[in-house]
Amino acid sequence: MTAEIIIHNRDAIEIMDIVKKLRADGWVQGRDFDFYFHQSYWDGMIGRIPSSTKFTFYTEKYALFFALKYAS
Repeated sequence: MTAEIIIHNRDAIEIMDIVKKLRADGWVQGRDFDFYFHQSYWDGMIGRIPSSTKFTFYTEKYALFFALKYAS
């Protein structure tokens, strides 16, 4: 089972800080989690589209821990 958590409006530096903390805690990218960063951009019809990052977790308990710590 996988769980996905999306974090909005954080820049690449903030996201990489979170990823570094996860790795420092012993989580392995590709086994415990993956992430995909979407850079903010300008759309001529809508305006500014904010950045977002999708984190995918392969263990439910990691997703819950992450959500409580980083997604609030």
